[in-house]
Amino acid sequence: MKKIKKLLSRLYRGDNHLKMLDNRYLPRWIVLVIDSVLVIVTMFIVYTILSGTPLKFYGKVSVFTQGAAVLLVNIINFNIFKTYAGIIRHSTITDIFKLAIASVSTAAIVIIFNYSYLYFTGEKIFLTVAILLFMLLSFSIMMLFRIMIKEIYQVLINQTAGRLKKRIMIYGSDSHSLNIGKTLLSDDTINFKLIGFLNEKFKTKGVKLYGKPLITIKNDFSSIIEDYNVNGIIIADKSYSIKEKNKIVELCLENNLEIFSVPSLEQVNTQEGVKLQIKPIQIEDLLERDPIQINDELIKYDLENKTILVTGGAGSIGSEIVSQLSCFKPKLLIILDQAESALHELELELKQKIPNLNFVIELADISNVFRLENVFIKHKIDFIYHAAAYKHVPMIEKNPREAVLVNILGTINLANLSLKFGIDKFVMISTDKAVNPTNVMGASKRAAEMYVQSFFNEHSDGTKFITTRFGNVLGSNGSVIPHFRNQISKGGPVTVTHKDIIRYFMTIPEACQLVLQAGTMGHGGEIFIFDMGEQVRILDLAKKMIRLSGFEPYKDIDIQITGLRPGEKLYEELLNDTSKSLPTHHKKIMISKVPVVEFDVLKYKMDNIIISANKDSDKEVVMLLKKIVPEFKSENSIFEELDILIKQP
Repeated sequence: MKKIKKLLSRLYRGDNHLKMLDNRYLPRWIVLVIDSVLVIVTMFIVYTILSGTPLKFYGKVSVFTQGAAVLLVNIINFNIFKTYAGIIRHSTITDIFKLAIASVSTAAIVIIFNYSYLYFTGEKIFLTVAILLFMLLSFSIMMLFRIMIKEIYQVLINQTAGRLKKRIMIYGSDSHSLNIGKTLLSDDTINFKLIGFLNEKFKTKGVKLYGKPLITIKNDFSSIIEDYNVNGIIIADKSYSIKEKNKIVELCLENNLEIFSVPSLEQVNTQEGVKLQIKPIQIEDLLERDPIQINDELIKYDLENKTILVTGGAGSIGSEIVSQLSCFKPKLLIILDQAESALHELELELKQKIPNLNFVIELADISNVFRLENVFIKHKIDFIYHAAAYKHVPMIEKNPREAVLVNILGTINLANLSLKFGIDKFVMISTDKAVNPTNVMGASKRAAEMYVQSFFNEHSDGTKFITTRFGNVLGSNGSVIPHFRNQISKGGPVTVTHKDIIRYFMTIPEACQLVLQAGTMGHGGEIFIFDMGEQVRILDLAKKMIRLSGFEPYKDIDIQITGLRPGEKLYEELLNDTSKSLPTHHKKIMISKVPVVEFDVLKYKMDNIIISANKDSDKEVVMLLKKIVPEFKSENSIFEELDILIKQP
C-alpha cells in the first residue's frame, strides 16, 4: 500500500492535477515496468490475430508458459541494452535503436532455442510466425508509445509557453548571440520563449536565424517591441561597448522591458551553464570602465611558491585577494581575521572551491601585537597584503578610539613585525577617504599611510612598504549597492544622503587585480593610486537600480534625501593639495608623491595617540589625530569644534 501511495505521489500533485510538465523524471524501474506491460499487451494482440487464422500454437507447453518465457527473455534484453535508461519525453534515435536491438535479440534467442529444441527432440515449442510478428509489433508499440509521450509533452509545453515563459528578443547577431538563441530553442525547460533577434549594425529584410526573424532597428524600437509583444531583452552581443550597452539599457527601460545578460561561452561551456546564468542585468555590468589588463607573468614571478599573509582575509576585499592569489600557486596562504563567522565560512568555501589550495586560518586581532608575533614565528612569511581595517565612516565617527587601535596601531604592529622578521614586501590597502579627510576613518587611514611611508624611509634597506589607494568598490560589505538592493527588495524607500553626492566606483575584482599589480611594481615607499574612471552621481545610481528592478522611481519606490552623515563629504579625492601624481608603466596605476614626515616626530605622535585611545575621551583622541594629519577637517560632525580650537592661538 505504501509503495502504491509513493507511486501516486510521483504522478499527482496535492490538488490531483497530473504533473505532466514536472521537470523530474520517472525512475528507471517504472520505465521497465511500462515496457513489460506493453510486451504483455503485444502478446495478447498476436494471440488474437493468429487465433483467427489456420495457424495453430504448438501444444508442447501452454500458451501462457510460452508467453512468460518470451517476456523473461525480453526483460533480460531490456536490462542488457538499457532501454529504460532514456527519458521517455526526451526520446532520441539512440533510444529507438536500443529498443530495436532488444526486440531483434529477443526474437533471435527464442528462434535459435526453438530450432535447437527441434534438432534434438524433433518438436517445436514456439510458432515462428508468432515470434516474428511479436518482434515487429512489440517494437512498434514501444516506439509509438515513446513518440506519443514526447509529442504530448511538446504540445503541452507549447500551449503553456505563452503563459509560463517570458517572450524575449536577443539584442545582437554575432556568433555568441546565435549560440544563446540556439540554446533557448533547444531546451524547453528554460523560462524564455525566443521571438527573434535585434540588429542595428546592418540592414536585413526577410532574414531568419533558426526560424526566427532578424529585425533591423532604426528609430522604431518601441513599435517593434509592441508589435511582437516582447517582455524582455537579452543583451548577448559581446562587441558592444559599455557606453553602447548603457544606451540599449535606457531604450529597454523606457519601454518597460526586463533586461538580461549572459556570460561569454568561454566562461560557460555547457548548455546547462548558459541556462543557469541568464540573469537580470546588474548595475555592475553598466559601470563605464575599460577592462583592466594585468601582467600575470610578473605577478606569478613575484608570488609563486611564496608564503603570503592576508590580513582582513575574510572581508570583501581580503577574500577576493585570497581568491586571486590562489591562481599564482603560492606555497602557503595565511588568512587572518578577527571575524570568527566570516572566517569559518571562507574556510569552508575555499575547501570546496579550491581544494588544492594550501592555506591556514588564523583568528587574530591585529591590535594584539603578541598574538601577531605568534603568527610570524609560526610561519616564515614572504609577502603581506594588509586589508584589515575598520572602514564604515558613520560607525567609526562614533568610535574613534577603535579606529586608532585597529587602523593605526594594527598597521604599526604589522609594519614593525615585518621589518623584524625580514618580510620581502608589505602591501597596505588604503582608501581615497584618506585624502583631505573629513572623517575619523579617513584620517586614521591617512595616519597609517604616513607611518608606513616614514617607517620605510627610516629602514629602507629592509622590507619594501607599499600603499595602494582606491575609491569605493561595488558590492563590498556595507557599500551602497547592496544597501540599495536591500531597500528596493523591501519596497523602499531608497535613501540617498545628498542629491549631489558623487563617488568613484570600481568592482572588487578590478581593485584586487590592481593591488596585486601595484605590489609587484613597488620598490618601497610609494603610494599607488588607481584610475577610478568617472565619478558616479549616487542619486542617478539609485534611480537606475530601481528601474533595473522593474520599478519606477518616486512612483513605485520612493527616493528620500536624508542629509549627509557625520564625516561624509560630497565628493572623494585621490590626491591632496600638496601631492602630485607620476605615471607608471601601467596606464591604470599612478604614484602619488606626498611629503614624508620625519619618523622620530611621527613615532612620538603615534605613541601618544595610542596611549590616549586606551584611556582618554573621544574628543582628546580626535584632537591628537588632527595634529598628526593636519589636513583633517571634520564635516557634519561633533568634532568640527576641534578645528576651531586648533585655529585659535
